[in-house]
Amino acid sequence: MEQLISFEGTLELLGEPFVQNALIACAVLGVVAGLLAPLVVSRGMAFAVHGTAELAFTGGAAALLVGLEVGLGSVLGAVVAATIFGVLGLRRGEQDSVIGVVMAFGLGLGVLFLSLYDGRSANRFGLLTGSIVSVDGTNLWVLGGVAVLVLATLVVVYRPLLFASTDPDVALARGVPVRALSLVFAVLVGLVTALAVPIVGAILVLAVMIVPGAAANRVTANPVLATMIAIAIAEVALVGGTILSLAPGLPVSAYVATIGFVAYLLCRLVARLRGRVPVRA
Repeated sequence: MEQLISFEGTLELLGEPFVQNALIACAVLGVVAGLLAPLVVSRGMAFAVHGTAELAFTGGAAALLVGLEVGLGSVLGAVVAATIFGVLGLRRGEQDSVIGVVMAFGLGLGVLFLSLYDGRSANRFGLLTGSIVSVDGTNLWVLGGVAVLVLATLVVVYRPLLFASTDPDVALARGVPVRALSLVFAVLVGLVTALAVPIVGAILVLAVMIVPGAAANRVTANPVLATMIAIAIAEVALVGGTILSLAPGLPVSAYVATIGFVAYLLCRLVARLRGRVPVRA
């Protein structure tokens, strides 16, 4: 009986405009996150994604404090963070320390901004754990515009970016602008990370930006196939997690993270059964 009530409640909520906006946002985010995730994993940028998410949280908190659109603030914060990481941490040995320093400062600012905000506590909590209610028409337009920008950029730079990601030394020797591509890719990651913050929250952005790529790279070394698998996992986790979270009214981030983790375990199992050597995941 409880399951029937829960199912009926989910169906009823699916007719609400804010839920439909959230599902559209999740579908778009799943595509762009899935496109970038295998490259993020192959480039060893998990910590950079985490740092960018924290700075997207700072930008969102600042926007919340001054009364601006939270999604726009998150995008600005993430782009600033990604640019700083790209400029200051181009050398591989410096990346972790630069990210740690900037992330600590930015996170401290974000906490300060939230403490000064005297509005609804749900808005504060949503920045950390995500909230489907935060996705409105304005956010959809921002999401759509950023998604188009990311896709257009990838169309232009994907092949040299893939080359620079898999073998940067050889790519540099052949004249590929590795450093410029690293900066461009950092900005793309920042943009997509910022889009994920309102939905899954700053804490669990890794569930969208890392897990699909890590899972896909477990089962194939083909970059095209890995991208397709990552997109599928991201879509199932985001859209499925959102639908599952409706009836209980719990944060969508927990469901997204759980679905992604299960997909990762399944991919590890498939790789083990096939006797395949894991690929940096």
